[in-house]
Amino acid sequence: MTKPTRVERLTSAGGAEYAVLTFDNPPVNLFDAATFDSLRDDLAELTANPPRALLLRAEGKLNSGGVDVHVFDGLSEAEGTALWERLFGEIIHPLEALPCPTIYAAHGLTLTAAFEVSLACDIILAGPRAKFGLVEIVVGLTPSMGGPQRLAERAGSGRAREFVMTGDLYNAETMRDWGVVNQIHDDVDAAARALTERLANGPTKANAVTKKIIEAWRSGGVAHADSITSAASGALFETEDLKGAVQSFLVNGPGKATYQGR
Repeated sequence: MTKPTRVERLTSAGGAEYAVLTFDNPPVNLFDAATFDSLRDDLAELTANPPRALLLRAEGKLNSGGVDVHVFDGLSEAEGTALWERLFGEIIHPLEALPCPTIYAAHGLTLTAAFEVSLACDIILAGPRAKFGLVEIVVGLTPSMGGPQRLAERAGSGRAREFVMTGDLYNAETMRDWGVVNQIHDDVDAAARALTERLANGPTKANAVTKKIIEAWRSGGVAHADSITSAASGALFETEDLKGAVQSFLVNGPGKATYQGR
């Protein structure tokens, strides 16, 4: 049986390692049990050996037609609770905790679990024909892999309620207007790969601290983020990349530094 997800380790033109995680579960990239397990294993490997940037993308006409409903069939309350706890613990939280920029490329329809995975990424790029939906209401469910709260964080709680309660599909332009999608590109795959390489070539340790500060804000507001910023940012002064970039700036001016991720 072909693995429904795969990870490629690549090297940018600037010499930085980045990774591309591809969903490939034809015909519509459903999130079935095998896909969840495969994604779990890929994220465990990426966590053990993080790249300097990660791109998530999909093959086929759709990013995903949603979750295979067989995953939910016959679950008890305890089993349903355990399912969501496992998916948070094995997929959403590890993805968010990666110490590198994460980019999601949505070229087509992106439903339910796939959209929730995208919302766990740092940056979302979309093609002009991409559409997004959390349509769990069709089976009497609410999105439970973090979609409502992460959508509310980006778009506001009123938008999140509308999005989830109607189960409607929303296009890329609307999602950009709401602040959910960062950019729209005709060739979103090429644009996402270029951005992934660009971020991989950047100061990886500083990017990780940026994520740490924003995560502190998410969990405790501005005061909590302020409380961890000094030490988190202060540690960057011991990194090779900051030391080298400061010297490069002083000698050669801005924009000439190169980074090794150390």
